[in-house]
Amino acid sequence: MFHTLLFDLDGTLTNSAEGITKCVQYALHDAGIDEPDLNSLRKFIGPPLRASFEKYYGFTSRQAEAATQKYRERYHNIGIYENEAYPGILDLIRSQHAASITLAIATGKPEIYALPIAQRFGFAPYMSAIVGSSLDRRLDNKALVVAEALRRLSRDSAEDKPHILLIGDRQEDVLAAHDNGIKCIGIGYGFGSLNELSEAGADYYAATIPELQKLLLALNS
Repeated sequence: MFHTLLFDLDGTLTNSAEGITKCVQYALHDAGIDEPDLNSLRKFIGPPLRASFEKYYGFTSRQAEAATQKYRERYHNIGIYENEAYPGILDLIRSQHAASITLAIATGKPEIYALPIAQRFGFAPYMSAIVGSSLDRRLDNKALVVAEALRRLSRDSAEDKPHILLIGDRQEDVLAAHDNGIKCIGIGYGFGSLNELSEAGADYYAATIPELQKLLLALNS
């Protein structure tokens, strides 16, 4: 029986590809790199931004920080709105809330952005906590974000953890869940792949939102 569900945000609750990739494109252009193919930038969705600029474009730590600030320049006023909720996800959230399951968001996105997004798409009223990364880099790691979510929910005891699930679309979600001693459902409608999630060790897998709903019902039946 699982009494608590932690949801990732990008790629799990919302399709944020347009906003994120266009903001990465904007930051790269400022650094003198033109990348016309937005699909090639989808790999930035999920992992920490600074680390992705370093990994995929060889930026130094200082360059990655400057690119992250440039990304946020566009995201703050434009990119945050280039986003949409996945069809059916709000109904799933409502059904889980009606079943007295504790719900929360645990996202690598900065919390100052996660909060208005959750409010805009109607998730916020059903969430007992909305936790994201911090701009000061104190919580610039998905495992730390998950740990903070569990702390705010007062669900960080050894007795609680076997009854908590994290739902996410990337390997970072699986690894963060396991780092915190909880299980993870990998979902296939986001930005990760079945292979990525399997290699990371996802405990369960749901390809679609209807499959996720059926899996949650089965796990708590």
